[in-house]
Amino acid sequence: MKLNIVLVAPEIPQNTGSIGRMCVCLDARLHLIGPLGFKLDEAHRRRAGLDYWPHLDCRQHSGWDEFVASEQPQRLFFASTKGTRPYWEFEFADGDYLVFGNETSGLPARLYDEYKDDLYILPMPGQNARSHNLASTVAVIAYEALRQISSP
Repeated sequence: MKLNIVLVAPEIPQNTGSIGRMCVCLDARLHLIGPLGFKLDEAHRRRAGLDYWPHLDCRQHSGWDEFVASEQPQRLFFASTKGTRPYWEFEFADGDYLVFGNETSGLPARLYDEYKDDLYILPMPGQNARSHNLASTVAVIAYEALRQISSP
């Protein structure tokens, strides 16, 4: 089993690149759900210097329904500014799917309705920012999941 990081329609290639590198370090699987806001073909990856990409366990999905049909995830965790419970209240387990929306609009509206009991937040006590950076959010929550999964 592996921890699964799921990005729904990511828009900024630098965030996805950073998250991909982190997934290699964590031995986590990255799922990219389209549409993507950038190209990931070999020429673009080479130009961006993503030399670790061949070591990344990455699956691309055309959309949410195709992702669910092909992966059949058992446990989904949704990080969102609309969540009400902090992420540390979630009890992570090996094989979980940590789902993150895109940088400008977050998760698709239908996911907020469908998974309203599975929304968690990375708290922001400061008042002057609308959200954390996507790559930073993924890192904080993924490493908390690793801590919980690795603890006896």
